[in-house]
Amino acid sequence: MAKKILFTETVLRDGQQSLIATRMPITDMLPIMKTMDEAGYHSLEVWGGATFDACIRFLNEDPWERLRLLRKNVKNAKLQMLLRGQNLLGYRNYPDDVVQAFIEKSITNGIDIIRIFDALNDLRNLKTSVETTKKFGGHCQIAISYTTSDFHTVDYFVELSKEIEKIGADSICIKDMAGVLTPNTAYELVSKIKDNVSLPLEVHTHATSGISEMTYLKAVEAGADIIDTAISPFAGGTSQPATESVAIALQGLGYHTDLDMNKVTAIAEYFSPIRDRFRNEGLLNPKVKDIEPKTLIYKVPGGMLSNLLSQLTEQGLQDKFEEVLKEVPLVRADLGYPPLVTPLSQMVGTQALMNVISGERYKLVPKEIKDYVRGLYGKPPVAIKEEVKKKIIGDEPVITVRPADLLEPKMDNFADEIKQYAKSTEDVLMYALFPQQAKDFLGRREDKFYDVPVQKVNVSIDI
Repeated sequence: MAKKILFTETVLRDGQQSLIATRMPITDMLPIMKTMDEAGYHSLEVWGGATFDACIRFLNEDPWERLRLLRKNVKNAKLQMLLRGQNLLGYRNYPDDVVQAFIEKSITNGIDIIRIFDALNDLRNLKTSVETTKKFGGHCQIAISYTTSDFHTVDYFVELSKEIEKIGADSICIKDMAGVLTPNTAYELVSKIKDNVSLPLEVHTHATSGISEMTYLKAVEAGADIIDTAISPFAGGTSQPATESVAIALQGLGYHTDLDMNKVTAIAEYFSPIRDRFRNEGLLNPKVKDIEPKTLIYKVPGGMLSNLLSQLTEQGLQDKFEEVLKEVPLVRADLGYPPLVTPLSQMVGTQALMNVISGERYKLVPKEIKDYVRGLYGKPPVAIKEEVKKKIIGDEPVITVRPADLLEPKMDNFADEIKQYAKSTEDVLMYALFPQQAKDFLGRREDKFYDVPVQKVNVSIDI
């Protein structure tokens, strides 16, 4: 009997996040949800990542209401989200009570599968997320942040997978955010994980470097159960490989998918004019659709490449781009080979940029890098070089406990701070994660004069 390969569709989260900075409004999604629901997908990735932030910062949408509307329109497929462990959807650790409340509300508002990862693969940072997801009946998928270094061998990831199974995962995902998982390594890694772990295995990659379809084929041959793809108008480049192309290729090779290709084609036809609109508005930069083999050389995610280039261009220093790219792997080695995934990719990129621009390595160091070296993000994969540590934090002590153990509960404080505008726990959580943006969003919702400038009027009365 032909092996079945399941598909997770990413167009509503990672696909659009990778290509148009998560600017797709809910009005673009709802008309096609019934068709997507009936197309045979294993799951639809619809929430988490940068969607929450983008809703309140750019789209004037309530992210919780978006989730409820999507759930209302999806009866068959599972709804999936991406969560950064103790960072939730932000860029720092939150106290356990905030993490617990956020996950409970994500599940009660409609999420089925929570893909949880930690940028350092420090499983201590996943403890609360995993326990809470399971407590409220969600499917807990733990993602390995895949990266390459002398330390990050196939055997290291296999051992990590065994630990992930032990702490209660329902499935595992190999999350290759930079598109650097090569076909041969994918085959070896998937084979060995499947030999050692009994959980379903999903593979996630990006098309940035030009090898993603080959990587998926070898992963499937090795026994992967689920793959992540994006419908063709929002596929390729820094997004995922195209759903239709990969499905047709696998079906031709004798694999079975549950996809209804007529419905999948209809979904592609629906999203084509939406892609064109974003292209015409300038939000879909043609560069993000380019193949960038430098990703394989510098091990830098596509989004990080474009972010570094835009930062340099703003300062009139685009001629330093190659120099900064060469500095990134050196900074990463100095800092113990952290995987380049949010928030570490932004932090390492900024440090590389500062090293090049200032002309002296670690002369300027952002607060986030100092906190990372202090141990506040978790344990680096490899010990940070002593001389680098001294340069960055001097003789300050490094914490060795789970970082969140140092944080006091904060939900009551947040509720008190935003009580003027918050009507629900969801509103309080919005404020907890993105205080200023949420305050503005909720303020406008509750008070029509919230951000109307006060005008002074001088009235003179002639008597």
